[in-house]
Amino acid sequence: MLGAMWSEHCGYKHSRKLLRRLPTSGPRVLQGPGENAGAVDIGEGLAVVLKMESHNHPSAVEPFQGAATGVGGILRDIFTMGARPVALLDSLRFGDPADARTQYLLGGVVGGVGHYGNCFGTPTVGGEITFHSDYAGNPIVNVMCAGIAPINRLTRARASGPGNPLLLVGADTGRDGLQGAAFASNEDPEASHRGVVQVGNPFLEKLLLEACLAALDSGDVLAMQDLGAAGLTSSAVEMAARGDVGVEIDVARVPRRETGLTPFEVMLSESQERMLLLVRAGSEEQVRRHFARWELHAVVVGHVTEDRLIRVRDGSELVAELPIRVLMDEVPAYDLRGEPPLPLGEAARSAGEGCVRDFNVHPSPIPEGEGVLTKHCWRY
Repeated sequence: MLGAMWSEHCGYKHSRKLLRRLPTSGPRVLQGPGENAGAVDIGEGLAVVLKMESHNHPSAVEPFQGAATGVGGILRDIFTMGARPVALLDSLRFGDPADARTQYLLGGVVGGVGHYGNCFGTPTVGGEITFHSDYAGNPIVNVMCAGIAPINRLTRARASGPGNPLLLVGADTGRDGLQGAAFASNEDPEASHRGVVQVGNPFLEKLLLEACLAALDSGDVLAMQDLGAAGLTSSAVEMAARGDVGVEIDVARVPRRETGLTPFEVMLSESQERMLLLVRAGSEEQVRRHFARWELHAVVVGHVTEDRLIRVRDGSELVAELPIRVLMDEVPAYDLRGEPPLPLGEAARSAGEGCVRDFNVHPSPIPEGEGVLTKHCWRY
């Protein structure tokens, strides 16, 4: 659980300090950092809900499913806030387009983005793409989603009310995506990671969208958090941290599609199309019946506590107990030191004959201190 929550994917160890320098407030900002997505007042009682995130390493390993589940995750971030997704966008970076590996990655990523969005019913309305040798074999796959919500229906993922139950809704839990949040930091870059890339089901997520938005209208749902990276661990911990409370989870109650799953696997599985709901005590059966109409299970798997701990049980056996602050507040954050770019002439000289040879540029004489940018490379 520590490995997942302290991973770059969940903890943003290298970028958190930089991101905090960006402006995040304004007269129309309804929700800044700290929730699943941001929200901006667009007038007439409506808000636009926005989120962008990356799915780089999964897409480098399995481009179609890696990109597709990136789209699935960001769609959940939008309707977790009580908004209906209306548009998808993407920003992609790949290596040399003539390289066979680049062509494989490009086809898979573009296909995965379009497939999930089309099946779910949200169009990809725009995007951009750049090719550069620096991205050879390791693409950048940024996806963005925008949704619309009535301001009075905006929902936060903040746990509250000790004793209030937590319900897991949506898909059954399996081993796909196990430890996916941490696998990009594996010390062995040649190790196979295919088992940790999730497999999405956009048609099931469409049912989850409609059921969750309708459940919010009932007034029984107090908070909602999707299960993405780090699965049940991150969803439970993040909800508790925002509300300054604790949570207790019983993994024995979690619906599974495979036998023999250990508590470790249940807590870290990243099976897609799942949500964790906090509901009012006493409304559990009503919420269960609501999701059953959409052919989705809704099972009580835990409850809110006062002690600011996450406590994991497997039936009567206590299998894990950790302070919420260790998993959230004590994640290290690094100070990055940038280096200014070389002066033009020095940059050109450092490229040298290798650059000329690599790009088949005729080494004609150019005056000292001057350079020409040709195919992303300086020659002099």
